[in-house]
Amino acid sequence: MLNFVLGHYNRIVVKDHVQIKTILAITSAITFITYGLLCILTGHMREEFKRYNLERYRVLTGFLELLGGVGTLIGLRSNPIYYVSTTGLATLMLLGLFVRIKLKDPVIEMLPALILMLVNIYLIT
Repeated sequence: MLNFVLGHYNRIVVKDHVQIKTILAITSAITFITYGLLCILTGHMREEFKRYNLERYRVLTGFLELLGGVGTLIGLRSNPIYYVSTTGLATLMLLGLFVRIKLKDPVIEMLPALILMLVNIYLIT
């Protein structure tokens, strides 16, 4: 009887864990698709990349964010694409954190990159 109860409980926990990861993956993907488009298309991001002294990487960064976001969505049906996409996005956010730290930006401005990096690391596991 105890094995039945514990087995049932484990299935519920695993199911909830999968649903949480799916929701986080979709949220992350939409966020990166949005940021990618903003990075490529807006003057604000053009100015930010000038401030970072990385203006020549703005379009590449936006494209990689778009690609990672779309890849994460497609990856919900194909594990290899999912892992490459989430790993790439986590890496982009780690690099973004390094830039923010180098510029001595306030911690509040580092939080989006930190949170998105941690979410994508969680999605990898």
